[in-house]
Amino acid sequence: MIDQVHTRAELSAVQHRRRRSVVLGLIVAMAVSLCTGSIWEDEDALNMLIEDLGLVLIAIAIVGRAWCSLYIGGRKAEELVTTGPYSISRNPLYVFSFIGAFGVGLQSGSLTLGFVFLLATMAIFVPLIAREESFLANAMPRLFSAYCALTPRLWPRPGLWRSPEEITVRPDLFLRTLADGLPFVLAWPLFDGIELLQQSGLLPVLIRWP
Repeated sequence: MIDQVHTRAELSAVQHRRRRSVVLGLIVAMAVSLCTGSIWEDEDALNMLIEDLGLVLIAIAIVGRAWCSLYIGGRKAEELVTTGPYSISRNPLYVFSFIGAFGVGLQSGSLTLGFVFLLATMAIFVPLIAREESFLANAMPRLFSAYCALTPRLWPRPGLWRSPEEITVRPDLFLRTLADGLPFVLAWPLFDGIELLQQSGLLPVLIRWP
């Protein structure tokens, strides 16, 4: 068990900063999207394929984040969770967030903007991941060191999968995680709205990305 009260408080503060950083990052990314567009026409087959792929990735991100919340269940600051998705990656929630961010960018019909969203999200989250892990390392050095030696930080290693027969689910945290995924869902109508404004000439398109 993690019994350092100050560590839990610091970890909670980092998680709050993470949420603020995500909001700020989304605002900046959407501001860029307002004056950029895809080089392919809206009805072009490639444009539609990219947007459809984005929707699939967004769905994967939302379901994956909810799946992770079933295992973490608010215990991140209380104990080291190493089962389920946390047995194949130390930070599966972030992995699914990266997938979702890429999918959001693809709603523009541009692969380039998809990678812009992905890289921006990684730039925000990777330092936060390092900070969260340093807290866990200080709180329980032996257990966390062994966990790090076996489990990759991000890229999942499916062969490590292990899961208990039963898990305790906290519905409030599960629903909160689903609510946190709403910005991913809103990307679809938001980008459609941006495209309509650009087509009507109300928004100038300064750059077109492939």
